[in-house]
Amino acid sequence: MPKVWIDAGHGGNDPGAVANGIKEKDIALKVSLGIKERLEAGYENVQVLLSRSTDVFLELRDRTAKANAAGADLLVSIHCNAGGGKGGFETFRYTSASQNSIKLQEALHKAIMDKIGGIDRGLKAQNLHMVRESKMPAVLTENLFVDVAADAERLKQTNVIDAIIDGHVQGIASYLGLAKKEGKTVANERDTNVVSPWAKEVWEQMTNAGYFDGERPGAPITREEVAIVLKRLISSLK
Repeated sequence: MPKVWIDAGHGGNDPGAVANGIKEKDIALKVSLGIKERLEAGYENVQVLLSRSTDVFLELRDRTAKANAAGADLLVSIHCNAGGGKGGFETFRYTSASQNSIKLQEALHKAIMDKIGGIDRGLKAQNLHMVRESKMPAVLTENLFVDVAADAERLKQTNVIDAIIDGHVQGIASYLGLAKKEGKTVANERDTNVVSPWAKEVWEQMTNAGYFDGERPGAPITREEVAIVLKRLISSLK
């Protein structure tokens, strides 16, 4: 049975990034608890272990030491970002990451971006403690910016938190090759025919302008479809 270690960043007297009425530690904990619940409920033969399940402070070295001692098969450290700019989502692996860490990062990044949309800041490598000191494939996710107003507004929406959770669940399940439990569906699995509330206005504007046909707003877009959208856009500018 694979062991998945989920690390909710910060906690206790360390709130992490704070802005727009949001504390990073709270989002990290909510997402971590959601991942455990949905992954174990929806998939066969998987155990999810948490660095913390309440609002407590843990040193970085304690987090990785516990994950290593538990013999976890992978580690994902959950965070929100800060630093302004345009906001968005990004993931980190260690600068000398194993091929399995790279595969885990790719699976997580794609699954989460497919769920939440918005600005993709890319798959990055950095010398971060959580991904450096973990003895298993490890990735740190930065789930939107608390100090960017548009991102902060999204982080206050239940459906966006659900999308972040589900993206992590699907990414982990894909990497591990987990089988769904018979007769079970993963909670909040998205209906691609329903537009997300945060994108509804823009989707309607772009559909009315003729760039999209109005169908399957939540479906991944292919290169062929991108080409069609670009052609329509270029034609409208002539």
